[in-house]
Amino acid sequence: MTSVPPIRIRPVNSKELNPSGDYVLYWMTAFRRLGWNFALQHADDLARSMGKPLVILEALFLDYPYASPRFHRFILDGMAERSRALRGFPVTHYPFVERESGESRGLLKSLADKACCVVADDFPSFFLPKLVEAGGRRVGVRLEAVDSNGLLPLSVAGRTFSAAYHFRRFLQKNLPDHLGGLPEPDPFSRPMPLVSGGAGAGMAAELDPLILDRWPPTTEVLLSGDLGELQALTADQSVPAVEAKGGTLPAHDRLSAFLGGVLHRYHNDRNHPDLRATSGLSPYLHFGDISSHEIFAEVARREGWTPVRLSSRADGSRSGWWGMGDGAEAFLDQLITWRELGFNMTHRRDDYAGYDSLPGWAQDTLAVHQGDPRPHLYSLEEFLEAETHDPLWNAAQRQLRKEGVIHNYLRMLWGKKILEWSRTPKEALDVMIDLNDRFALDGRDPNSYSGIFWCFGRYDRGWTERPVFGKVRSMSSHRTRKKVRLEEYLQRFGPS
Repeated sequence: MTSVPPIRIRPVNSKELNPSGDYVLYWMTAFRRLGWNFALQHADDLARSMGKPLVILEALFLDYPYASPRFHRFILDGMAERSRALRGFPVTHYPFVERESGESRGLLKSLADKACCVVADDFPSFFLPKLVEAGGRRVGVRLEAVDSNGLLPLSVAGRTFSAAYHFRRFLQKNLPDHLGGLPEPDPFSRPMPLVSGGAGAGMAAELDPLILDRWPPTTEVLLSGDLGELQALTADQSVPAVEAKGGTLPAHDRLSAFLGGVLHRYHNDRNHPDLRATSGLSPYLHFGDISSHEIFAEVARREGWTPVRLSSRADGSRSGWWGMGDGAEAFLDQLITWRELGFNMTHRRDDYAGYDSLPGWAQDTLAVHQGDPRPHLYSLEEFLEAETHDPLWNAAQRQLRKEGVIHNYLRMLWGKKILEWSRTPKEALDVMIDLNDRFALDGRDPNSYSGIFWCFGRYDRGWTERPVFGKVRSMSSHRTRKKVRLEEYLQRFGPS
């Protein structure tokens, strides 16, 4: 009935399939792509097996936390791309963008009332888990959530991990069993079985005119990128759209450029901002425009890799296990080990973004040093406006505000300095999450929460005890400027 590994499919409610429904409904919320997507693949499989059309509901709400033109524009870029890509296909794409907060209320239930079942994305972070659970309670048919987050299914690991080393060992033991079942690059490329006697799989669904009248699909003007239309979506204009475009095609362009010109030197150059050796894929991964499965498959193809090159050892080593080149090994450790370590935490713990989720040793040592004199103290507004004494920190904050990203290495320094220059560790955490979630295209994501909490000791060990930090690892701008190449970076994001 489905080609998706059962371990990735989770029933959200206990309701039954409705064989007499008009279509299968795929509720696209996190995996916003038309290929390499287990959730879409499962919905398509169900539609085929039941002889029904497939409807894809892709909605954009106005009242999610930190909603802004920046995130709306990035999502709408991809939505427009998918709308164009599905023209002429026997699939109904239903893009809906709220004009007023709460306008979409009732849309999912109304579509589900005429559906055989609903398939949703099983993303373990931000407001999306609660959204899907609420959807499961409201609809009158079976709702299944499908995990298409990473190479290792979320439910395989029955615990969290205290360090990347321990998770890497777990991956090396368990991941080989799941490498053979990657999602389909293009699930719609398979021949569509037609069913006699009305609409079936391979035919577009006819949606209820009453639904279309109450919740009209979004306009071409908005999808085309009209600035006035975009700004009308939110009263908060303080976080404007960035130059980078959302969507799978820009993600593919970024991946191709990285693999063709950077991957071979990634292990040596990625920490140097001036050498521009990072992939730039994290925003596209966060918004679901591209899958880590596809990235892995493309790296493996370029490396001429097959599973027989996997090492038989499971010792937690950062390199050598895949049997690829040094650049590919270092990149896959970031893409798989570190990224999926964050997904493991958000999947296993509801308090993943709370201060109390830090390891006990980190909370204890920060508490001991909470009263230490701080060399500088800044308010949230001063941090936000990049008004500190440190030109390097200010440059990183300006990059975040201007481009929606911070260079990977400098993001660690950015976080460590917020901890050092805040009145308390808890205040520092609040500032860091606020700035990251407000401005970062890859914020509000399991991977970005890993980076934030690493600054406070998560996934790390105790170091030499210092003022303010205690045994939590410290970083300094002075040492950073000596270690990495920054001259061009400081010019690009200087005060002017």
